[in-house]
Amino acid sequence: MKILAFAGSTSSTSINRELVKFVLKDFQDEEINLIDLNDFTMPVFSVDLEKKGFPDEAHHFLKAIEECDVIICSLAEHNRSYSSAFKNVFDWSSRINVKVFQNKPMLLMSTSPGGYGGGNVMNTAKTFFPQFAADIKDTFSLPKFYENFDMESGVINPDMLNDLKGKIQNFKNQVKAND
Repeated sequence: MKILAFAGSTSSTSINRELVKFVLKDFQDEEINLIDLNDFTMPVFSVDLEKKGFPDEAHHFLKAIEECDVIICSLAEHNRSYSSAFKNVFDWSSRINVKVFQNKPMLLMSTSPGGYGGGNVMNTAKTFFPQFAADIKDTFSLPKFYENFDMESGVINPDMLNDLKGKIQNFKNQVKAND
């Protein structure tokens, strides 16, 4: 199984990237492509720029999705929505292929320092991503990242860890059932 993994953030200290890396430990036997949105920096989308052509980075993002079997991502929440970096990659990519996520099974996650765990962006994505061909198999939101996550151990809250492990197993089971 080929996994495309990313955090919806360009921060060098992204907590969402840390969550993704922790989850990927449960997929060590799989082929993993952990991408960094910093490698997909493009001008801010506009119709005027679109008329001049599409950035190579948007094509590369879509190619990475095309080449994977599943997607694991964790979205950063900025002002109750997607980070501007992710939104820009998404905007450019969706103009090339409206089915951005190409019907790939997805484990969708979010985390934040606050008690809602990126719940606003998660709720938006759960509604919005399927319209762009995301096959969301399961979701996980980790609230209060700095209280519930240790950089060495990962998720340290036992209840949240059990919930996450259950969702990972559910995701794996659904993906296998569709093979």
